[in-house]
Amino acid sequence: MELVFTPSEKLAKPHSQLTRPALRFDNDKFEVPMLAYVYVLIAVAIRLFSALGYIGTMGFVPLEASMLFFGSRMKSRHFLIAVALLIGTDVYLTMWRYGMPLKWDQGIIWAWYFGVFFLGSVLKGRVRPLPVAGVAIGSALSFFLVSDFAVWLEGSLYPHTLAGLSAAYVAAIPFFEKGIVSNLVFSAILFGLPALYARLSDQAAQNKAAA
Repeated sequence: MELVFTPSEKLAKPHSQLTRPALRFDNDKFEVPMLAYVYVLIAVAIRLFSALGYIGTMGFVPLEASMLFFGSRMKSRHFLIAVALLIGTDVYLTMWRYGMPLKWDQGIIWAWYFGVFFLGSVLKGRVRPLPVAGVAIGSALSFFLVSDFAVWLEGSLYPHTLAGLSAAYVAAIPFFEKGIVSNLVFSAILFGLPALYARLSDQAAQNKAAA
């Protein structure tokens, strides 16, 4: 935006005002990415503390909800950074915390991470209760289908038959139920907090204007 002054205005204004236009800090451009990253970092920290035995979550974690929020607010180029963080967490927990080797099926989960972020991008401009609940349930369902299929395909716990695949899914139903509840609750919180803050800010601004 160009500042233009008439000769009379130039004479009336101090030199500092002519050469130093006001600078404005764009809160939206700063707060949106910051909040998205903060949510993911908090979710990863909770997962780590739970795995290390510092806290008990009983399977209720905000990881998928934070990924959905991230996808809904950030451009796709940021997904690589978040996925790299999640992969690093998986590698640390698998190899150092649990002392197990990485297996090829872990790559299926890493690909699923990208899928969740892109699923969250469906909510761009559509952050309303029903769409948020839909993607939260869809994320839990996709993890149930993908992760247990990978377990069945790679491992020896279940026979590589249709009956074995069915047994793997049946055994994972309790975790699937927790996943749905966890995603719905944490999605309501993570998506609801910015909406609540925006509403309270608008109300405060209206009250200030009316005063």
